[in-house]
Amino acid sequence: MRPVTTSLVEEAKSIFQQLGYEVEESGTELRATRKWRTVYVTTATPEDAPTHGDLRCFVARADRAYGLRETLLQATPAYDWAVISVDEDGDYEVLHPDPDVLPAP
Repeated sequence: MRPVTTSLVEEAKSIFQQLGYEVEESGTELRATRKWRTVYVTTATPEDAPTHGDLRCFVARADRAYGLRETLLQATPAYDWAVISVDEDGDYEVLHPDPDVLPAP
């Protein structure tokens, strides 16, 4: 029998909850809050994702996560970002940009 696949949004929600964030759905994305920090979490491409907020996290399957990171590196968006790569087992890796590409505070 083939294992049931969890949706990418549900996996993103679970990851942020495990990291101690309070997570709520906000339109087409998730809003993860912990202490003073709010991270907007999306499974959309950078072109299709909302642009509000200073902290954004893009969640993608492992086969496209590194390409998504490269797209963001080339686009130089005006917010801090990271990409979470999720594999078929639900394991994840956080792909950060190099510090020199992030916008100045």
